[in-house]
Amino acid sequence: MTHTSLTPTHEPTLAAAAWIEKLSTALSSNTPTEAAQLFEEEGHWRDLVAFTWNIKTLSGRAAIRDMIAATQATATPSNWRLEEDATEANGVVEAWISFETKVAKGRGYLRLRNGLAWTFLTTMVELKDYPEKRNKLRPKGAEHGASKSRQTWLEKRQHEEATLGYSEQPYCLIIGGGQGGIGLGARLRQLDVPTIIIDALPKPGDTWRNRYKSLSLHDPIWYDHMPYIPFPENWPVFTPKDKIGDWLEMYTKVMELNYWGSTRCTQAKFDEERQEWTVEVDRDGEKLTLHPKQLVLATGMSGIPNIPNIPGMDSFEGEQHHSSQHPGGETYKGKKCIVLGANNSAHDICCALWENDADVTMIQRSSTHIIKSDSLMELVLGGLYSEEAVENGMTTYKADLTFASIPFEIMPQFHIPAYEAVAEKDAEFYQRLTDAGFMLDFGEDGSGLFMKYLRRGSGYYIDVGASDLVANGDIKLKAGVSIERINPKSVVLTDGTELDADLIVYATGYGSMNGWAAKIISQEVADKVGKCWGMGSNTAKDPGPWEGELRNMWKPTHQEALWFHGGNLHQSRHYSQYLSLQIKARMEGIDTPVYGMEPVYHLN
Repeated sequence: MTHTSLTPTHEPTLAAAAWIEKLSTALSSNTPTEAAQLFEEEGHWRDLVAFTWNIKTLSGRAAIRDMIAATQATATPSNWRLEEDATEANGVVEAWISFETKVAKGRGYLRLRNGLAWTFLTTMVELKDYPEKRNKLRPKGAEHGASKSRQTWLEKRQHEEATLGYSEQPYCLIIGGGQGGIGLGARLRQLDVPTIIIDALPKPGDTWRNRYKSLSLHDPIWYDHMPYIPFPENWPVFTPKDKIGDWLEMYTKVMELNYWGSTRCTQAKFDEERQEWTVEVDRDGEKLTLHPKQLVLATGMSGIPNIPNIPGMDSFEGEQHHSSQHPGGETYKGKKCIVLGANNSAHDICCALWENDADVTMIQRSSTHIIKSDSLMELVLGGLYSEEAVENGMTTYKADLTFASIPFEIMPQFHIPAYEAVAEKDAEFYQRLTDAGFMLDFGEDGSGLFMKYLRRGSGYYIDVGASDLVANGDIKLKAGVSIERINPKSVVLTDGTELDADLIVYATGYGSMNGWAAKIISQEVADKVGKCWGMGSNTAKDPGPWEGELRNMWKPTHQEALWFHGGNLHQSRHYSQYLSLQIKARMEGIDTPVYGMEPVYHLN
């Protein structure tokens, strides 16, 4: 049950080993009720593909029992063992675990309280018969020996580029060539899944290059690595947009991805009889029809830009655009600029406009969570994603699994104390913002940034300087109002205030990802899969009922062979592993009985 390197008298290790032994016995004897009794009454089992072929959290003994009963025969788990000595703090024993199922190797993370499982994470690591060709399995590259039919590496790549999508069809088509699509493409490449990535922009990284000049990643470097190739040790903590663009272009080439730039999907339809997609694309003027078996929409976590319909928009004589189309602040010196919105993009754009001597007013319609970047790194992310964490032996993979081991239902319990510490540390900063009239929140339950991100994907700003401008009045603020009407040279707010305007930026966010399904496939399919993102927390913009996981992300949907992939760099990196394994299993004909798909409650 345990490695010989484990300490035989270490009490936390003994407790974890005893629990694993009991679980193994209960699962082997097909007694799901006994297995469920090893959990607290309200304990949680989060499974990432290993047992359920789904991304699923089971909460409470009854749900855990039902899942075990439904999956035991096909999963047939075995070879459970501790990977290293368990630890204990505040009465909670934590342990790293490995195991196997009939078709895969897995890894898990266990939290015990008083001998019962509080949380249990199981993840699929690799398919036994189809491991990635890494380390000892890496290709030789050079083909030694004598052969008249030998091809060089370059000739093989050129042949693949010339045939895939033409005389040979991809098994998987990824629509969207940002970091999500590229990272997933790299995972599928390592699993020998023929894949094409398409994007409307010419080159990998252009999604970043085309954004406003001041944009950079607000998450720190340790949180943002891509699969397989981590950023080098001299990489800046916060990556500028053009630098991340260059990295993605390099990554695409080095990872040998089949990336079609300047390519738009004009239509897609699933053929039930042939069990494949018919996808019409325009590749830089060339019309092609592709027939992938699997279709992935990797358009980020966001859908089509939300642009409000405000009376008088058509009469405006200045410039107006969505934040996704904002070019930067350079051409607006001396202009009267209105930014509708108060989240990340709004703050960045307001700051850049102020830096370029524009007269800028932010219109804040509802409250926003603000957290200073340094405080986020120190008090929230630092234990897992920081230079100190790396020095203490924390790897990116272990950090991802540790983060994933906390079910969303209890995640606020972990975050609320951290954000209480943030509020105390930065009390003066928050007071200055409040005094300026800015509407602040820490989430409806005080759980802060990441829970807001998971629940609604909006409503926050990681402060890298703009908040001080708001507090000082350099960025003018109108809070608790919106734009009621637009005149040729001004906007009228809902409180009756009229502001002169040469530029209006709609930093008003995006719709659900299934909006792309409606545009590319059909409204019927978009409604069939339902809304993407959110988990049913019954908070603002995340209506119930509770679902426990993000809707439709990285897992099977109610439209066969259609997948959604997106999120920040951390999520794209981590969950691309599970999505790639699901697609590979289907390509190889492995039985993938999906357990626990949620009904569709919300269409958009």
